[in-house]
Amino acid sequence: MKCQRNCPGTIEDGYCDTCGLAPAKTEQPAKTEQSAQIAQTASAPQIAQKPTGKCRRDGCDGTIEDGYCDTCGLAPVDKAPQNTPKSQPQVPKQRTETQSSSRTTGTGALSTRTGGSRRGSGRTGSSRRFGSGLVEIAPIAKVDPASTLMANPEVPESKRYCAKCNNPVGRSRGDRPGRTSGFCPHCGESFNFTPKLVKGDVVGGQYEVAGALAHGGLGWVYLAVDLNVSRRWVVMKGLLNSSDEDALAAALAEQRFLAEVEHPNIVKIYNFVEHDGAGYIVMEYVGGKSLKDMLKQRRDANGGDADPLPLDQALEFLIEIMPAFAYLHERGLIFCDFKPDNVIQSGDQMKLIDLGGVVHIDDQEAAIYGTVGFQAPEMATDGPSIASDLYTIGRTLAVLTTDFRGYQSTFKETLPDRDSFEVYQQHEAFYRLVDRATRPHPDDRFVDSAEMQEQMLGVLRQVVAAQGAPKPAASKVFTGELRTDLKSDAPRWQDLPTPLIDLTDPAAGFLASITVTDPAEVLALLKHAPQETTEVRLRAMRAEIDLAARHGFFGDAQQARERFAAVDGQDWRLAWYDGLLALANQDWAAALSRFDAVWAALPGELAPQLAMGFAEELAGQHKTAAGYYDVVSRTDPAYTTAAAGLARCRLANGDRAGAVEAYQRVPGTSSAYAISQVGAVRALVRAHPVAQVDVKSLADAAALIERLEVERAQLAELRAELLEQALTSLRGGFKIPAAVLGGAKTGDTGEKDVRFALEDAYREMARAAHGSDKIRLVDLANAARPRTRT
Repeated sequence: MKCQRNCPGTIEDGYCDTCGLAPAKTEQPAKTEQSAQIAQTASAPQIAQKPTGKCRRDGCDGTIEDGYCDTCGLAPVDKAPQNTPKSQPQVPKQRTETQSSSRTTGTGALSTRTGGSRRGSGRTGSSRRFGSGLVEIAPIAKVDPASTLMANPEVPESKRYCAKCNNPVGRSRGDRPGRTSGFCPHCGESFNFTPKLVKGDVVGGQYEVAGALAHGGLGWVYLAVDLNVSRRWVVMKGLLNSSDEDALAAALAEQRFLAEVEHPNIVKIYNFVEHDGAGYIVMEYVGGKSLKDMLKQRRDANGGDADPLPLDQALEFLIEIMPAFAYLHERGLIFCDFKPDNVIQSGDQMKLIDLGGVVHIDDQEAAIYGTVGFQAPEMATDGPSIASDLYTIGRTLAVLTTDFRGYQSTFKETLPDRDSFEVYQQHEAFYRLVDRATRPHPDDRFVDSAEMQEQMLGVLRQVVAAQGAPKPAASKVFTGELRTDLKSDAPRWQDLPTPLIDLTDPAAGFLASITVTDPAEVLALLKHAPQETTEVRLRAMRAEIDLAARHGFFGDAQQARERFAAVDGQDWRLAWYDGLLALANQDWAAALSRFDAVWAALPGELAPQLAMGFAEELAGQHKTAAGYYDVVSRTDPAYTTAAAGLARCRLANGDRAGAVEAYQRVPGTSSAYAISQVGAVRALVRAHPVAQVDVKSLADAAALIERLEVERAQLAELRAELLEQALTSLRGGFKIPAAVLGGAKTGDTGEKDVRFALEDAYREMARAAHGSDKIRLVDLANAARPRTRT
């Protein structure tokens, strides 16, 4: 069934797979008397009466207000759906060719457009959660709308500018206050900064004005009461300067198409009315607090010094609003003027509240509105685009999370260095996220809002994990790690994840049928591919790299790489396989450079950080490598290679306890759990040039061995290593606790008991051995046995 909300999507499982909303009713919506008049005289959109009452969705006790539930945020249903799916992402419809064509980068950045890896960002399900649900966000308590009115509705002199030439107007001179109306001395354009409506005015015979709420770049905003619809509170926005043709055009544009915009995260447009020759847009009253208000409140509470939002909260706020951008962009609409002022938290939901700058992407004549410091640099020459909207989101993130001084002057089109702010230093992935969103060339930014939201989620998971609460999720562009050798935790580049197949590739089905793992066999099968596609070339390149690592000849792998680059030179996956090729060829610096490029393109992904950890460790940079491994294993403990790498690097730096902690991150349900526990034992037992063994670590190792569930021979081998080290320590004059012998023994032990225990361990190992190895172990057992009288 097709979605009927002016949306190309299809209803699946009770929800649209594009806009994420419940299906609209098929009946003709009732029009208010006022909207009927507008439809006849001004061709305004029809305004539907919204249902009210209790929400009937399972698990929701909200109330329907203005057509949406105030708890779950979804449209009402006649009957609660059965088995309503929980919040799950929906796959959007394929975009038109003009929207989904491959990008060309302007500064050598990597393209991340891979077709099938895209996922929708609409919210579905019966339960209401804020953003990603990863961060607890306190709802904003509802307040009396009348209490939000401006006591003195006046535009401050510092914000009075000519709408035509943007020069200051209405400024004071000496003791004479500035004019609130007059003519610009620079270009002669008239200006008027006084509100046209006062308390008690009735606009359009329906809306009684209560007063002014605010003033902005496009006009005064008034609070009013709808006399025809349950005396509900509404907001009316008029023109700041009614003689300004651009402002008038923006208002008319809103009248033409914004009444059709319907999304839970976007303020609803009810009507368009005229009064005394001026136009007013009537919209939903959204009681709450804007992100700008939050920053101001935090600054005031901090004695006037900036106090940015916590990073996890800021990310969660914008993740919550991203589906609204996806909704607008799918309909060819560009918001243009996003900034902290234009998004409000209302209850437990975020909403875009100012649609005055929204334009259609194909409208070449519309007036473009933006704000210095947020507006993309190409807006003046190339006009608005999806990329320019994503730029404003990135800039907003930077302003929300740092004391970003000079963002409208010195840094109006750039970012400060990463070292400028602690939040950037602590969370490099976040800095990379903001950096990619705000790159000067639009083609170097994120492909669309869905991709940016996915990367924001990845960064947020890293931030949350750093606070001690890992909440991992499967990547939509990478597989998990490919670890197969569970008897060793040595670094193997073959264990790294691999990019997922683009399911829209024509050869995806054929590639899925290839189940062999031997690279030579894979290459033989690829010769029968129905056509040589991007994914076929990628699979061939990976097989050639595997062969090169096996035989030490890299010519064929390099040729496969060049064939792919000739067609898909900007694909981020080329950089990924370049990194693998460099690792196989032991060129650590080149590997690090290519993996760094992948991370720059996909800042929320863990795979490139894991790969960078491998490259740094193999290059001997253990401290740097430990940083990458720490982020990866803390964020997603399923990356057991990261935990092993972190342990190795910590041990190399003399941190024996830290190495054990790293091994302990591996979940008990993982197939690598046993080898990680073995690694923890050996980290405690084995001597190291920096991390010398102490008797406490020997006791800790014995306790770990007691809990291990591995084969008896391996258990005996670990006991032998422990007891050999205990014997060495005894000879060095150290007292050894009896706990090293196993069990609940207390006090100290002597050399005789240690030797008997060591003999038993070697004999246990010998029982499972064969040939010369068995003889060697028996000899070791005999040598370990203490001398006794017979």
